[in-house]
Amino acid sequence: MFLNRSVPQQPHHSIGNQSSSASPNYEGLVRFLVQPFLESPESLSVDCEISQSLNKAWIRIAFDSADKGKVFGRGGRNIQAIRTVIAAAAEVAGQSVYLDIYGSSASREGGSFDEDREERLPPPKSRERRGNGNGPRPIAKPRTR
Repeated sequence: MFLNRSVPQQPHHSIGNQSSSASPNYEGLVRFLVQPFLESPESLSVDCEISQSLNKAWIRIAFDSADKGKVFGRGGRNIQAIRTVIAAAAEVAGQSVYLDIYGSSASREGGSFDEDREERLPPPKSRERRGNGNGPRPIAKPRTR
């Protein structure tokens, strides 16, 4: 055995060597991540715009409203995981990414190239309290045993 012999270390990954001009296949990645949640995967529509000068990507997806609950998941866990994976892929390419879901009010902040927001549903209205909404709120008393 030669324990004292030094061996030149080779990098295992070449993530940092990728040029920022090459962007990931966002459309394929989104299809791969979202289609398993859909009853009819052919209903998925993905539109992707990439700005090389701004290093940003805008991804817009649409699908049947019946599948909305499955795609979002309990508490939004599924869609948050999808956004995390897409953001990681964009970060490797030196970009930032915005995922917009048509027909939902849970879209990311930030603009897009075209400002045609008519296709989206309006944000939900806040619920008013029953009774006279201006009255005092009841005070919760701690339990004693």
